[in-house]
Amino acid sequence: MKLFQHDYFPHITGDRVSLRQIKDADLDDLIEISFYDAIQAKTVQQAAEMQSKINQDYLDGNSIHWGIVDNITDKIVGTCGYYRGLDKGEGELGCVLLSKYYGKGYMTDGMSLAIDFGLNTLGLKRIWAATGQQNVPARKLLERLNFVQIAEADDEIEYELRQASGK
Repeated sequence: MKLFQHDYFPHITGDRVSLRQIKDADLDDLIEISFYDAIQAKTVQQAAEMQSKINQDYLDGNSIHWGIVDNITDKIVGTCGYYRGLDKGEGELGCVLLSKYYGKGYMTDGMSLAIDFGLNTLGLKRIWAATGQQNVPARKLLERLNFVQIAEADDEIEYELRQASGK
């Protein structure tokens, strides 16, 4: 199912960060957080191959993957996006932050933009996320963003966005 009928990749600008398509020039900085099918890139070449698959997934309407960019420095600090469920009007929201930017609020800002896009542009009826039980920072992030725990299995916890009434 093709959900993205645009001729362009959506660029979302916020006060502090923006969400934009990842460019080849970004890949050197992103090896640490480049993953596809739970496999991490070890080289720029592997990161480029993964990014090519991610771009194709977008064109196929299966996912959307943004670089989170600091508006002042124009450097990518992390990534986020919707990776599953779009064909059902839902989206699994995921994110990864470069370690040197931990604890600075970038992910909260980036994920807030992605949530707004998912609800108001894509019209998603449900947004969820999953993380490991040991990933306390991710769990706190999701809770800050109004996600509530809905399931727990093995080492993974699933969360769902709870919107304020009236939305």
